[in-house]
Amino acid sequence: MKYRLLFYLLFCVFSIPAQNQKQIQDLEKERLATLNEIEETNRLLKENTRTTSNALNRLNLLVEQINLRKKNIQLLGQEVTSLNDNINDKEVQVKSLENGLNIKKQNYANSIKKMYLNKNSQNNLLFILSSKNFTQSYHRMMYLKAFSLWQKKQLEEIIDKQNKINNEKNLLVEQRNKKQDLLKERQLEENKLSREEETKKAEVITLEKNKKKLQEDLALKQKQANALNQKIEKIIAEEVLKSEKAAKSNTQEVRTAEVKGGYAMTQSERNLSSTFANNKGRLPFPLKGNYKVVGYFGINQHKELTKIVTNNNGIDIETTSGNDARAVFNGVVSRIFTLPGYNNSIIVRHGNYLTFYANLEQVYVKQGDNVTTGQAIGKIYTDREKGNSTLLHFEIWKEQTKLDPMTWIR
Repeated sequence: MKYRLLFYLLFCVFSIPAQNQKQIQDLEKERLATLNEIEETNRLLKENTRTTSNALNRLNLLVEQINLRKKNIQLLGQEVTSLNDNINDKEVQVKSLENGLNIKKQNYANSIKKMYLNKNSQNNLLFILSSKNFTQSYHRMMYLKAFSLWQKKQLEEIIDKQNKINNEKNLLVEQRNKKQDLLKERQLEENKLSREEETKKAEVITLEKNKKKLQEDLALKQKQANALNQKIEKIIAEEVLKSEKAAKSNTQEVRTAEVKGGYAMTQSERNLSSTFANNKGRLPFPLKGNYKVVGYFGINQHKELTKIVTNNNGIDIETTSGNDARAVFNGVVSRIFTLPGYNNSIIVRHGNYLTFYANLEQVYVKQGDNVTTGQAIGKIYTDREKGNSTLLHFEIWKEQTKLDPMTWIR
């Protein structure tokens, strides 16, 4: 029972540092990913100079930057705590190894001392020859051989333990240095956060002063969004009517709608629709490279500005100039059209699901084209009058129902 308890304690001593090390690695990985996000937001803020028209989007980017910075500081704190725990555990481990080493050294010293004392009275050969019979002589020979091997093994274990202790102490020094570096980095991040908070405060004050102009811009955007919504609904109604006519025709492939008054699908379209639905939460972003979501689905009261409410049928994604919109799933280009405020727009049909990409400068596809997941379908428009703002508007619909894209994309 005593040995089992000792084994359990030793297991805990040596396994906890390994667990802590895994936690530190996970935290470091998450922190590096957050730093990459901060860099992406930084690039977007630098590329887009502030104008009255894009001030709200810039403020949203800045708020995102601050949230990421806070997350990074939190992760640094967690990493320091885990590292501190690891250092404490490793110190216990080193102490345990040193205690074991001291016992081994003492046992080895006692055996050498005993052997030296015995050598004064009789040597090993005399010890063997003084045996009463051959059997005893053989046993004494085996004993001396085993004793010699034991001594050699003890010496090897002592050297090995000493090396292990030295390695563990070196790791301790590394971890203490890393802890100091992390503490310095956290202080730098806190300083950056403080400056960003001041910048945000100044931009909020400016926007509050120009609230009338901001509300006029938002009212215009809402008017354009309503026109866009009516256009999409009209297109969907036209396609439903067309599919119903095709379903009634004997010369066409069999078509059925999932719901009454819905889009009548062929078997291949039903399969596509089902596959699209099964990929909810796993669809890729509708663009690559640096980007940040600056406008979210639904009715949103702005967290920093009083009485500023936005209503969005999809999401708005700020990116770098020259970037392309990309299809989030296999489908067919259903319609291409233009509207004020949204430039060129593309609707891609995936059975009875539709994805919508707006504010395109160039279109790379035409109506009726089959597109694949990740395919570039158009170049996103960069507005030079709005501080080089490059904004993609993206929506997902099922039949006549608008869906929150953030619940569908990765």
